[in-house]
Amino acid sequence: MLKKQLDYIRKITDFEPEIALVLGSGLGDFAQEVRQECVIPYCDIPEFPVSTAPTHRGRYIFAEIQGKKTVIMQGRVHLYEGYSPKQVVNPIRLARLMGAEKLMLTNAAGGIGEHLKIGDFMVLEDHISCFVPSALTGENDESLGVRFPDMSEVYSKRLTSAICKAADKCNIEIKHGVYLQLHGPNFETPAEIRMAKLIGADAVGMSTAIEAQAARHCGFEVCAISVISNLACGISKTPITSEEVEETANRVAPLFKKLVREAIGNF
Repeated sequence: MLKKQLDYIRKITDFEPEIALVLGSGLGDFAQEVRQECVIPYCDIPEFPVSTAPTHRGRYIFAEIQGKKTVIMQGRVHLYEGYSPKQVVNPIRLARLMGAEKLMLTNAAGGIGEHLKIGDFMVLEDHISCFVPSALTGENDESLGVRFPDMSEVYSKRLTSAICKAADKCNIEIKHGVYLQLHGPNFETPAEIRMAKLIGADAVGMSTAIEAQAARHCGFEVCAISVISNLACGISKTPITSEEVEETANRVAPLFKKLVREAIGNF
């Protein structure tokens, strides 16, 4: 399947990215501000999962950012859309086969840690993925990676340092923390958030961790940024809505775009 998809991409463009960038909920407008060399909708690619989540355009955009050839995933697919774990990580694996070696994941997340407030940027130091099924379950594809990949450093210290240096240059405060992926699409209960805090999570969301897991499996150097779009249930005094998530993402978008552009220049 991946070979068929790569063959389709190569019929359209010979662009070979060095960096892959996934734009999460409410963050997709960044892709509109780069010089696009080629755009391929997910729905045109054979046997490829199609984004159905709001604000996720669902397409590859090939562009140059700060002199670095980059493939942008303008939107992702999620487990809660009904896709299997292998379908969810399909865009990541295909980007790797295109030639990308570094991956930046972004998402909107609910803040759990007391050091976080709405609108903060948090770089991921680690994640908790044991509450969602692994994309590595089943027969291993040796052409992608080993049967039992090491996960002691999912998020590259080198790339994380590059993000922090970019933030300093842009005068943007960066927080650090552990991200917990849950299945969704419902937001979490107060009891689930209390559990998440007890096991060491600083932020919670419905994506990213299994993508990072699959990315490390296939040889990507990975980093990730969460936009704290809301305070998690039980911490927030009001009900959580998807509109709140989008509103926060829109509000911090100018800083987000500045940070991502500068960070990619440092990779």
